[in-house]
Amino acid sequence: MGNGHRSERSEQQDALGAEWERHRPAVFGAAYRLLGSVADAEDVTQDVWLRAAGADLRDIGDLRAWLVTVAARRSYDILKSARFRRETYVGPWLPEPLLTGPDASEPVLVDESVGSAMLLIMEELSPPERVAFVLHDVFGLEFGRIAEVLDVSVPGARQLASRARRRVAKAKRSMPQASKAERERVLSAFRAAYEAGDLAGLVRLLHPDAVYVTDGGGKISAARKPIHGGERVAEVMVRVGRQWRPDRIDFAEVGGELALVFYREGRVYSVDTVQITDGLVTAYRRVINPEKLMHV
Repeated sequence: MGNGHRSERSEQQDALGAEWERHRPAVFGAAYRLLGSVADAEDVTQDVWLRAAGADLRDIGDLRAWLVTVAARRSYDILKSARFRRETYVGPWLPEPLLTGPDASEPVLVDESVGSAMLLIMEELSPPERVAFVLHDVFGLEFGRIAEVLDVSVPGARQLASRARRRVAKAKRSMPQASKAERERVLSAFRAAYEAGDLAGLVRLLHPDAVYVTDGGGKISAARKPIHGGERVAEVMVRVGRQWRPDRIDFAEVGGELALVFYREGRVYSVDTVQITDGLVTAYRRVINPEKLMHV
């Protein structure tokens, strides 16, 4: 009888393992959208797996929704404490780059909600708004589950998601998405101008009101405040390019969008994402904090 019980338990574990592989990207994807950190999202994903492995899941009708809910609850706890971490962060904070191309180590549900621009919009939401928006608008979870995660009423959860949706829509209207072809064309020209140290070429590709943001996290020399103005940004980029000559500059898909990866001394030195509007770079975001590049 004991052996039969163990066999049944073993079969349940095997079945869970197969289901887990199917749902793991959703679990990781929910945590990453909420936290903007690959390392934290991986920790949450591991926590969810341990919780699932130790739980009796026979009565769970929708395992994906259950797993995503557990991930959201853990992420929400981290989000609330992360406010303090953000306040003490040295210099501008940017999301940790997530490789999403065919060679990505972590397959994720790729849509605009993992792009750096969208993650920065969501960073402006309160933690409850962010959770409500991601769970309902991205993952389609019902408000009853969301209310449990946030410890609010169902109408309260609905209101949080609605408020977040309005704020996100307003922010997105101010930063229209460039097509894939346009992004490729602009980034190819930008890389060529950068490699040539072509100041005039960079100025032509940068919007007059462009902003340049570098995230060094206090671990490496970086501008502590965003730099504004196309000409000023181009001058800084040419100067920086002369100081630390990259070995090479590659294209990579980061957060579902084409980005630039700079290598120096054989290692990834920076991952750069851009906002492009009407063929011009309006925002250039560079992550050089080594702690955010370890997984790239």
